[in-house]
Amino acid sequence: MMPNHTSKLRGAWVADLAWPEIERRIRSGASAILPIGAAAKEHGRHLPLSSDQLQVEWLASRLLEKANVLVWPTLTYGHYPAFSAFPGTCSLNAATFESLVEETLQSIFGCGIQSVLILNAGISTIAPLERVIARAGRAIKVANIYRGRRYLKAEKKITQQACGGHADEPETSIMLVIAPGRVRIKRARPWAKREMQAGALARNDESHPNYSPDGVYGDPTLASAKKGEQLLAAMLEDILHAIA
Repeated sequence: MMPNHTSKLRGAWVADLAWPEIERRIRSGASAILPIGAAAKEHGRHLPLSSDQLQVEWLASRLLEKANVLVWPTLTYGHYPAFSAFPGTCSLNAATFESLVEETLQSIFGCGIQSVLILNAGISTIAPLERVIARAGRAIKVANIYRGRRYLKAEKKITQQACGGHADEPETSIMLVIAPGRVRIKRARPWAKREMQAGALARNDESHPNYSPDGVYGDPTLASAKKGEQLLAAMLEDILHAIA
């Protein structure tokens, strides 16, 4: 059982501690948080490649205030094949990504941790993570931050774009809250002319059903910090529910 958010002991970043302190916290009942968010995945012309990393680490920092958790360093390389046509994007194949996650989890559990919550910002990473958990036989939960029930309800209520899913109105709104100085909103361009299919975005082929010249799916020009605050609040509710 993971600690509830009323725990009096604040959480900590593992990278900031020496091993004796980590051992003491594990003995106190601390559970683990493993953020997974790309540091090298395109997000249009207006957002940095590290947008996913920034989001999961912002959420993790809020969990430190609410629960007895130890947050491990973010896994910043993952399975992101949809964005490989855009310079800077790095993507592992699914099997390599699964091995990376499995071996990281084995090390975390090897410290004596009893339960782990994965904070996952990706979509293409969901299926590989499900396979990892199915094989693990351990106390592992995943909070897919863009698939939580409360988040999806808030997104449907708040957003105005006709369709979307990447570097769009909701994601740009969230970034306007957590890293406003990194958002170049004047460079944002909408791309929501049609529903896209599963698979890679095409940068140069206008006949492709997933043609997206800027790497955007949706309308980031509709973004606002006010919307981002509401969406983040819903995300945190979903994550705290998973912890409890």
